[in-house]
Amino acid sequence: MREALAAWGQPAVIGLLGGGNRNAVWELRLGQQRLVARRSRRSEASLDWELDLLGHLAMHGLRVPAVIPSLDGRRHINGVVVQSWLDGTPPDNHDWPAVSAALRRVHEVTRGWPPRPGFASTRELLTADHGGDVDLSLMPPGAAAACRRAWARLGGNPQAVVHGDPGPPNIRVTKEGIGLLDWDEARVDYTDLDLAEIHASDLPHARQAAAQTAATAWEAANGWTIEPAYARHQLSLLRSGQHNFD
Repeated sequence: MREALAAWGQPAVIGLLGGGNRNAVWELRLGQQRLVARRSRRSEASLDWELDLLGHLAMHGLRVPAVIPSLDGRRHINGVVVQSWLDGTPPDNHDWPAVSAALRRVHEVTRGWPPRPGFASTRELLTADHGGDVDLSLMPPGAAAACRRAWARLGGNPQAVVHGDPGPPNIRVTKEGIGLLDWDEARVDYTDLDLAEIHASDLPHARQAAAQTAATAWEAANGWTIEPAYARHQLSLLRSGQHNFD
């Protein structure tokens, strides 16, 4: 990582940040700037999609990390991305309505956004096997079928860009508003999937229940090979009709 970061002028590496199972993330200092570096596993096209999205969201007033280009102007080099540090604290119980509003704003300004290269929505996964970190062919047939049954219940609901993992570790609250971190799992999908995973949503009861079931199925499928213990726990919750997004 230190060798790759030379393209940004040799920032000081403060340490590895925890909490991620899919990408390595480091805290940096470059002069007085506090920064974050991530080594992404995504393709160049997928990573460009993510960074284009962040620029679009920032232009619409959303608090998201800013991309710090290398000294020669590149946004990423061999999968390494450097971004601004987003200040704030994880949400308290009273912050969730504001989180819901921020996510709805994301959905509002990304209607018609192009699909992420290499990813598949839950609608597409009703017939496809692969997309992003999901490979249904690696799941037992009964498990894949259970996921597809859950996703089929979302049909007819709105689609736009979803954050994909809007839990407390990826949310920062300040007096300026809600900040949203870690867009590695963002994709175009049913927007109810984002809202199902937070503690405050004004979705109608039936849609909320369907979205929670579908989100549990997504967690099982999306983590099947990367976070197997977690994924299998989510599958057991799906089969038992229980859901837990704490």
